Amino acid sequence: MRRAPVVANQFYPGDPRSLKETLADLIPRNGKQKKDALAVISPHAGYIYSGAVAGETFASVNIPEDVIILGPNHHGYGAAIAMMHEGEWEMPLGRVPINTALAELIMDPAIEHDDIAHRFEHSLEVQLPFLQTLQKNLSIVPLVVSHVPFPLCAAAGKTIARAIRKYAKPVLLVASTDMTHYESRQTASRKDQLALEHIKNLDPQGLYDTVTGQKISMCGIMPTTIVLIAALELGASHAQLIRYTDSGEASGDIDRVVGYAGLVIT
Repeated sequence: MRRAPVVANQFYPGDPRSLKETLADLIPRNGKQKKDALAVISPHAGYIYSGAVAGETFASVNIPEDVIILGPNHHGYGAAIAMMHEGEWEMPLGRVPINTALAELIMDPAIEHDDIAHRFEHSLEVQLPFLQTLQKNLSIVPLVVSHVPFPLCAAAGKTIARAIRKYAKPVLLVASTDMTHYESRQTASRKDQLALEHIKNLDPQGLYDTVTGQKISMCGIMPTTIVLIAALELGASHAQLIRYTDSGEASGDIDRVVGYAGLVIT
């Protein structure tokens, strides 16, 4: 399958030159030492709102050639945990192939091969220009996740970790998520800090229970939980918050904000 962009010229510039100029502004090039990471958590809103958080977060790590990206299923199409296992994604900065060899290692009853779930989903697409800019030989394994119970998240995370160990090459996990949606800055910040504390403590069960129990509208809770579980299986010991902000920083409206956070797990 060849997947065409669905939010180019909406969430980010569709013209390659304009996109490169935008990314040059969003990705810091300050010479700081990059670190090897197991996972990154990055927001997926329009670049005017969350692009600086994503750019700063990705710029802080070494991006390997192989990346597994998990995002929420905003539209409800397809399987509960849906993976594209072959083909390529057409993007303004060039085509990105799916790493079929790595995808085949992830084969599991809990993870279905399903292209339909990816057709209109933006949460993975908006991450790719950052990754393409920082890694010219990028290949991906894309997964979108619906609302699933914690045991299924745990099973998927362990399956992905086993696949990465078998693959035996550097692989970066990316969880795509925004934080609280359409509440006041004060309320959103308070709720988001509850969730972020569990991420920083590498506590996937606590994160899942807090977000679902407190009704925090963190859209990528399932992908983030899965990535945390996989990272722990691979030996994660530290999570660093790179930046937190909200849409009010760009719009000026602090009565109805969306929160954005970038984190690195090592």
